[in-house]
Amino acid sequence: MKIPKARKLPSGSWFIQLRLQGESIPIIAETEAKCQAQAMAIKSGMRTAPSKKDGKTLRAAIDDYIKVRQNTLSPSTIEGYRRIQKNRFQTVMDKKLRDISNWQRICDREAKLCSAKTLRNAYRFIVSVLADNDIKAERVTLPQVIQNPRPWLEPDEVKTLVAYVEGKPEALPVYFALHSLRRSEIMGLKWENIDLKKGTITVQGSKVMGNQGEVYKATNKNSSSARTIPIMIPALKSAVESVEKKAGFIMTCHTNYLCEQINRACRGAGVPEVGTHGLRHSFASLAYHLGMSEIETMELGGWSDASTMRKIYTHLAAADRLKAENKLKSFFNC
Repeated sequence: MKIPKARKLPSGSWFIQLRLQGESIPIIAETEAKCQAQAMAIKSGMRTAPSKKDGKTLRAAIDDYIKVRQNTLSPSTIEGYRRIQKNRFQTVMDKKLRDISNWQRICDREAKLCSAKTLRNAYRFIVSVLADNDIKAERVTLPQVIQNPRPWLEPDEVKTLVAYVEGKPEALPVYFALHSLRRSEIMGLKWENIDLKKGTITVQGSKVMGNQGEVYKATNKNSSSARTIPIMIPALKSAVESVEKKAGFIMTCHTNYLCEQINRACRGAGVPEVGTHGLRHSFASLAYHLGMSEIETMELGGWSDASTMRKIYTHLAAADRLKAENKLKSFFNC
């Protein structure tokens, strides 16, 4: 089997330009013998020829990763990937994939620039991009993610908030969040999803942020998210009935403004500012307080993972225990 003769480069390395099935394949090695051996192995099929992926930068690899999955990834997921591409690992983003090494050192530097959770999510994405290019990711140690408990309102605070917002512009966002709806579900809710005769809310569809702005999806976060729940707050019916023109989306404000509305209502009511997700957590807290089972709460709240629901209930149980302990301490400190 004939191969071209290796020639020595000015750098001291040895080079062979191999032609295989019409493709030109450059081979560079430290010695003439190694260069010839690599060329022989490639020509005989013992070794795969270097891929064109070898010259791809990390930034370009992310572009390709997203492009291939453009029709299957959600707009919000793509937007998250673009944020990683724009803000994370900027020291190596324009380097060739196969030239990037020591990811532990890279992640250590990045840990000074972002939270542990942000870094963990970003590196997990990079691992997928590397795998897409036949590169095995290095094992790295990442900072521990400390879970901060979600704030929520106590049952009496929920009552205070509901009473305060009645008749105010913030009423509908507050009522929907207290019915367990996520922010994306509230934004995607249409007037046709409210059935006053049956007294139900059909949660179907969502509106999320994409790289081109807000995007409506006919699907929800998961299969359990699409659900029909009873209207549990009587004032919600009155708020809906008071609106004359009922067409299209119920919420016409920007997604980011939704949380501002809810926090403004919380401030006015004199209760903690817990945001949209905090009111969804308050729904779970109220369900726990009223003795509802995890299964019942999961179905109404659209949680697909029992472990997620259990974490919330366990956290609430621990809070109740702490309150009980404080009552005992107060008794003996009198």
